[in-house]
Amino acid sequence: MTHLQAGLSPETLEKAKVELKENPDTLHQDIQEVRDMIITRPDIGFLRTDDAFILRFLRARKFNHFEAFRLLAQYFEYRQQNLDMFKNLKATDPGIKQALKDGFPGVLSNLDRYGRKILVLFAANWDQSRYTFVDILRAILLSLETMIEDPELQVNGFVLIIDWSNFTFKQASKLTPSMLRLAIEGLQDSFPARFGGIHFVNQPWYIHALYTVIRPFLKDKTRKRIFMHGNNLNSLHQLIHPEILPSELGGMLPPYDMGTWARTLLDHAYDEEPEYCPESYTLSVKDLEKDLSPKTMKRSQSVVEPGVLKRPEKVKSEEENLQPLLSLD
Repeated sequence: MTHLQAGLSPETLEKAKVELKENPDTLHQDIQEVRDMIITRPDIGFLRTDDAFILRFLRARKFNHFEAFRLLAQYFEYRQQNLDMFKNLKATDPGIKQALKDGFPGVLSNLDRYGRKILVLFAANWDQSRYTFVDILRAILLSLETMIEDPELQVNGFVLIIDWSNFTFKQASKLTPSMLRLAIEGLQDSFPARFGGIHFVNQPWYIHALYTVIRPFLKDKTRKRIFMHGNNLNSLHQLIHPEILPSELGGMLPPYDMGTWARTLLDHAYDEEPEYCPESYTLSVKDLEKDLSPKTMKRSQSVVEPGVLKRPEKVKSEEENLQPLLSLD
């Protein structure tokens, strides 16, 4: 074991070896091979290239050197292309702070049975008069940046649960295809985290409609890890034990305190009230409303046109949508 693996438990070390093909004898060589590829992308500013940083990208791509480098390049390229998003990326930023205090994201104290950190989003908490969807995305990215420092989570990964209870059609209408695509690019394509599952619960028909919009942007692996539970919390509990879930998700724990994770990041600044207006945010909605490339968004007849939500003729049952996934592959 090298010093780069010092933060891993014996169980996680074995998991890294078996699932990720992590070999302590070749670890420094693996890292250097990724670092040597940086010269092939002079158009990107690689602002951090130390061993520990590159290692998280190797773990996210199961030590495939090329894929790890591509993820590393996309990580910095995404930040170059969305500079305004990453200005003042700290918990005390007014928009991020408001999103954090409303539980975007919530972080459960217990890990799941596979050692994965569980993130929860209660969608109806989004106060659109106080912060934007981009602020929520920034709060999630900031939170992931903090948590991914933990080597255990680099190996074990994350699970995301989104509760759509009481999320209104009016709120959903603010989720434009361009904004959703921005989130997908930031989380799926440009961040070194392993997501073992994304669970939708209590989703209304218009969330199914929005899913058809974003589906073309999702990788096959991501699609297979999205579960539409609807009101069937039993199917959620088959994958995540109710003993570690709050009561809102049919769990045995007390209701989730939305400020829990915000207090962790903000500390004494939690109670300071910021002055903020969503319209003042420098990354305007107009900036996000770029034309979607026909090459990247091939639509079938069932796909909803941008900005339009229509009730589908038929929504698949939760049983049809649920494909149990019990571990990362």
